[in-house]
Amino acid sequence: MKRVLLPLLICPACLPKEHPLDLSGAGERDEDIVSGTLSCRRCRRRYPIREGVALLLPDPEEGPSGGQWKYEEAATVNSYLWSHFADLMGDLDAGTAYGDWAGCLATGGERAFDAGCAVGRLTFEMAQRCEIAVGCDLSVAFVRTARRLAAEGRIDFTLPLEGNLQEEFRVELPGHWRTDRTEFVVADALRIPFARGSFAQTASLNLVDRVRHPLAHLYEVNRVALATGASFLFSDPFSWSTANTPEEAWLGGTAGGPYAGRGIDNVRALLEGRDGIITPPWHIDRQGSVDWKLRSHHNHFELVRSRFLAVSR
Repeated sequence: MKRVLLPLLICPACLPKEHPLDLSGAGERDEDIVSGTLSCRRCRRRYPIREGVALLLPDPEEGPSGGQWKYEEAATVNSYLWSHFADLMGDLDAGTAYGDWAGCLATGGERAFDAGCAVGRLTFEMAQRCEIAVGCDLSVAFVRTARRLAAEGRIDFTLPLEGNLQEEFRVELPGHWRTDRTEFVVADALRIPFARGSFAQTASLNLVDRVRHPLAHLYEVNRVALATGASFLFSDPFSWSTANTPEEAWLGGTAGGPYAGRGIDNVRALLEGRDGIITPPWHIDRQGSVDWKLRSHHNHFELVRSRFLAVSR
């Protein structure tokens, strides 16, 4: 973890109160903290840094629960590597999703934050437009993979071709990309471990229908964004499921209740200031849809349509 992030870190367990974290026992290489412990001055919780990865979860020693286990498996990591970077590999089956999302990003500002970064494509794109971009994800495997890509600039992986046959791939990031401007941490998008107003650019792609409390996620991203001079890229397919989110917490997809109707309409209204939940309100600059793909094998793909909003204030 980059030392430059230390002044921004807060205890995720103490939220909504923001208490800073202190570093002890640090082992460092250049400006990268490769080992050590972050401790909350108030609640005394301790958050380890292992092999450069900061584990900033309210209970950092608790393992993945429920369906989260699949995001630690190599097959899932490889599928997401293909989804994020297949266009850079020149794969004829690749879509244009991440290039399309990148085209919606603002330019400028000191810091950017990517909630639910997976293996890091959008975080890398954000880093080309600001001084440092931070991605967070619950998956340790995703974060380790993204940090390896940042350090080495390339990664090899395999995906099923057919049956037991495997196909080999290599991701190589563009040589001009400033990968040294990225950092990736293990954190919960419902308890973001950064202080209020830390980021000029924020993003949340395909996440709001995956968390237990979607409104809390929007509130948290809003909290860490600057009150003025900020941008936010939001995108989601609104695949509501009680496996991820209690129905009463959905922000759309129901005929009744406070968020009846379509999710994109409700999220837009919330960002524009509905009920005073998200403040200061955002201005809608662009909206539309992006189709992205996940590959299972050479002849099988999942196509997902995500509705997006690019907003600023």
